[in-house]
Amino acid sequence: FNSQDLSAMCFPLSQSLQNYARSAWPYFLRISCFSTSHTTPQNQQKLTQTTTHFGFEAVPTEQKSEKVAEVFHSVAEKYDLMNDVMSAGVHRLWKQRFVEKLHPVPGTKLIDVAGGTGDIAFKFMQAIRNSPLYRPAPSSIDPQDHKRQTIYSSPSSVLVSDINPSMLAVGRDRAAAQGFLDSSDPSIDWLVADAENLPLESESFDAYTISFGIRNCTNIPKVLREAHRVLRPGGRFLCLEFSHVELPVITQLYDFYSFNVIPSFGQMITGDRRSYQYLVESIKQFPNQSDFAQMIEEAGFSEVEFENLSFGVVAIHSGFKL
Repeated sequence: FNSQDLSAMCFPLSQSLQNYARSAWPYFLRISCFSTSHTTPQNQQKLTQTTTHFGFEAVPTEQKSEKVAEVFHSVAEKYDLMNDVMSAGVHRLWKQRFVEKLHPVPGTKLIDVAGGTGDIAFKFMQAIRNSPLYRPAPSSIDPQDHKRQTIYSSPSSVLVSDINPSMLAVGRDRAAAQGFLDSSDPSIDWLVADAENLPLESESFDAYTISFGIRNCTNIPKVLREAHRVLRPGGRFLCLEFSHVELPVITQLYDFYSFNVIPSFGQMITGDRRSYQYLVESIKQFPNQSDFAQMIEEAGFSEVEFENLSFGVVAIHSGFKL
């Protein structure tokens, strides 16, 4: 099961979404009027020592998490559908590459922060099951196994953490529908928690992933320090996040699509334009690839690197706790 298989799977989805978008094009004309007035953060409010960004808006620091929670409460039920629509299914390829880069092996203990509806957790569990080293112990051991000296793989697990219970509820429903809740190896568990203050013991996990979530956090350096704290020595940090396109022509097309089409999709599918306006503004506020890599290093990680996908529309950042 490789990227070519995924491309084949996503192609019919992409085609159907393109047809859907073409049929809805008059709606976009009415909703967005193809405005380019807010494709750059020229009108964003200046920050003070007690404020932070919420998109282009400056808000009191203590209010950002509440505002972000409102956004994701609003979009939770149709979050996965919107991901398919906004990216024409390509987000599935980004996430598959993300898990491939993690390259989990049986025995891995993963925490997936801002894990929401479970996409990364499910791909992790499937990767463990597909590993040639995967040999789970049965619920009851056959005495003959001791005589044969049968060797079983160490159990694997994933903890999906998210500050938003609405997103986790959708994730649990999806896990049940796909049969993941019944799995004992790998196992899956769920935790409502703030990425800045994880109620977990230090050096508890082999890997830490966060996908399309860190830009919504109020204090990103604190999130990175928490990631470093909960990882065991030798543990790996991986972040998949929207980033910055460097090619000018692609940047202009991407900005036009982000600020005009995506909020219109949000209005049409979820009835909530403002939440998706915030989401695209939050991408603009996020540090570029090199600056974010430096932040990861400052949190204590080593061997920090990043990989651009789709011309830098998204990037995977990686680091190790050594």
